[in-house]
Amino acid sequence: MATMQQGIMRGSVSRTSVRVQAVQTAPRTPASTGAVKRAMTMTEKILANRSDNGSVKPGDNIWTRVDKLMTHDVCGPGTFGIFQKEFGPNAKVWDNERVVIIPDHYIFTADARANRNVDILREMADKYSIKYFYDIKDRSDFKANPDYKGVCHVALAQEGHCKPGEVLFGTDSHTCNAGAFGQFATGVGNTDAGFILGTGKLLIKVPPTMRFIMDGQMPEWLQAKDLILQIIGEISVAGATYKAMEFAGTAIESMNMEERMTICNMVVEAGGKNGVIAPDQTTFDYVKARTNEAFEPVYTDAKANFIADYRWDVSKLEPVVAAPHSPDNRKLARECHDVKIDRVYIGSCTGGKTEDFWAAAKLLHRAKRQVKVPTYLVPATQKVWADVYTVPVPGCDGKTAAEIFEEAGAVQPAAPSCAACLGGPRDTFARMNEPEVCVSTTNRNFPGRMGHKEGQIYLASPYTAAASALAGHVCDPREYMA
Repeated sequence: MATMQQGIMRGSVSRTSVRVQAVQTAPRTPASTGAVKRAMTMTEKILANRSDNGSVKPGDNIWTRVDKLMTHDVCGPGTFGIFQKEFGPNAKVWDNERVVIIPDHYIFTADARANRNVDILREMADKYSIKYFYDIKDRSDFKANPDYKGVCHVALAQEGHCKPGEVLFGTDSHTCNAGAFGQFATGVGNTDAGFILGTGKLLIKVPPTMRFIMDGQMPEWLQAKDLILQIIGEISVAGATYKAMEFAGTAIESMNMEERMTICNMVVEAGGKNGVIAPDQTTFDYVKARTNEAFEPVYTDAKANFIADYRWDVSKLEPVVAAPHSPDNRKLARECHDVKIDRVYIGSCTGGKTEDFWAAAKLLHRAKRQVKVPTYLVPATQKVWADVYTVPVPGCDGKTAAEIFEEAGAVQPAAPSCAACLGGPRDTFARMNEPEVCVSTTNRNFPGRMGHKEGQIYLASPYTAAASALAGHVCDPREYMA
């Protein structure tokens, strides 16, 4: 159980009444007067900087400048349609180098409407000379498309579009993934995105901030996915509605960037507006290896106000799952031992990164057993797919993840995309077309999320997913990591 304090106010002020004579000065305009400085959280500082305000506070309505806008094949056509309707067919986008288009959702399918969406994006990218369009033309072999990347949120990071101190909007609710880099990142609808295309700005309300401090040494069988499921189970899927979720503590600081992305990725499952982690040398090393663009990190002031503070000692936590049909239906993995499963799915923006596949491979390598249920593997991006096939997994006798998966009897890794995370057309790889029970490293387990409306999805870490594949039931990974 977390410890929590509500509405922590920093410091106190005693007041006395004093009669004073005002000094006569020349009048100043409001613009030159500016705002009164106040201690701010990281989210507030970013929004203050991008709205040219000295300071902002929760509840303020501000016009923020946008550093990057991302859209994909599901929402991109609608976004450009709204832009053309409201700004005119001959209007230009505000900045063709700040718009990022990443087809990723319904890619490897024969569905004509899904394919048409990608065609429309190609037309829009050509019409508006969009610099960053990660196209796919040959769906029969994704490797024949060097520009194609895969899942947008992981690709954004890998291609250097995520930088500390910036504002990123995307037409996908998991855009909050990029908060791992110390930036304000959140999802918007097509109408807001269409407005950004034309102006480079958006009117938003400054959210209040909740802080989650995760201290202690992470046990070897605990992962970032366990931590975020722990948090969501604690506060519920509505517990952070329109709030910033700031993550801190020694456990967070010890994480690599992919683990931090897992944490921030699922803040929307708690209703959060955005998630954020303070940038450090780990962040800088990752970013500088992928872009030469300048950035300016910001940090929470020592006396900033949080509307809630939660604390955990991660060394005392156990592997958890989110049982059907809600991400906040938290249960200990060992408590679900009697739940037989039909399949396992490892993939998505939440659980389809290189570190996720390495974790699953390490457990399988240690167990040296065959999986008992179909185990589907979907790398998030081409880079992750290449890592799965070419990079030896640390501590696994020089074997790649692909070799370990093959030895364990898992299904061959598929082409990188969102795939079955959100169902998709019926021919989508690993879609649940029958009412099966699945342990998945994805982010949502609502009815019908991965296909069949009667399917049951247990959200879990890669360790728990791999252990469950070996056991044929929901399984605590400690059973194979002792």
